[in-house]
Amino acid sequence: MGFKCGIVGLPNVGKSTLFNALTSSKNAQAANFPFCTIDPNIGIVDVPDKRIEKLAALSKSKKKINTNITFVDIAGLVKGASKGEGLGNKFLSHIREVDAIIHLVRCFDSENIQHINKSIDPINDLETIKTEILLADINQIEKKLQKNLKKKLSDKQIKLFENTLDKLNKNEMVEENNDDENVKFLKEAGLISSKPYIIVCNVDEQSLKSGNKYTKLVQEKYPNQKYIFICADIESQITDLKPDERENYMKNIGLEKSGLDKLITAGYEILNLNTFFTSGAQESRAWTIKKNTEAQKAAGVIHSDFEKKFIRAEVVSYNDFEKYGSFEKAKENGKLRVEGKNYNVRDGDVLFFRVNP
Repeated sequence: MGFKCGIVGLPNVGKSTLFNALTSSKNAQAANFPFCTIDPNIGIVDVPDKRIEKLAALSKSKKKINTNITFVDIAGLVKGASKGEGLGNKFLSHIREVDAIIHLVRCFDSENIQHINKSIDPINDLETIKTEILLADINQIEKKLQKNLKKKLSDKQIKLFENTLDKLNKNEMVEENNDDENVKFLKEAGLISSKPYIIVCNVDEQSLKSGNKYTKLVQEKYPNQKYIFICADIESQITDLKPDERENYMKNIGLEKSGLDKLITAGYEILNLNTFFTSGAQESRAWTIKKNTEAQKAAGVIHSDFEKKFIRAEVVSYNDFEKYGSFEKAKENGKLRVEGKNYNVRDGDVLFFRVNP
């Protein structure tokens, strides 16, 4: 299980440039005019994790398999998208399919790159996106509450839709709670406002560390929202370099983490994800799960039969596995634990599942 992130924003804020950089591709056309992207571009990227490299080396694995993240470069949104303006209908249908949203806003000046509005205003951009998402969700709920479809809903579901509609009409997003059955129901209903999101400020190189006047506006307006700074142009340059050249280049410009690393970290945080590992002679592999996933459910991520036939999980923390070099050595030193089906798998656990034949 990886996760899917949709990159959204107004036209010409750098979505396609960022997508190409993150996915090390040239699949997304980047040009200086609106609606350059019509159909979504999709790229699957391995999640960099030094732990899987180490585990593969210790176990002398024949294969090493990282978990992954899927980026979707979605058509630029404009005011009126919820009513079909621009490429609105395409935008809305594509964004419903992702797990999390990257709200990319332009936070730099440039005479060479046009903006759909006359001036650079990231707050206006973000509010435009928010408004169109809210209007689309209002329309979606109103359709669900029409007489012919209302008959298929329980009284509880109708009440939930009515309460959500009232909230959306007050310009409020649906709060995210991964353990909330109500939110899961709203997601299944195709509501976009229930999806977690990250604000990504596309800045120039000089603003990467401390930001600028535009990023300060974003920070002041949304103090509790997850946001990061990325320079899409720099990310594009990094992509074209070899690994050793990339490291030196980043060091020279004082860039501690790449945009990809920043987005992955933020994505795992807002989606409440953890990583566990399996490691042996055949392969070492990383697996993505929700936090507080029980061992039996985690086994099902590998194979549905593992969940059905689960007996127990043998667990070694990554730090202990690295220290002792194998399950056997960890066991000899009292660091291997035997856990039942209700054990909450922790980030970095190295697991071996015992199942019935």
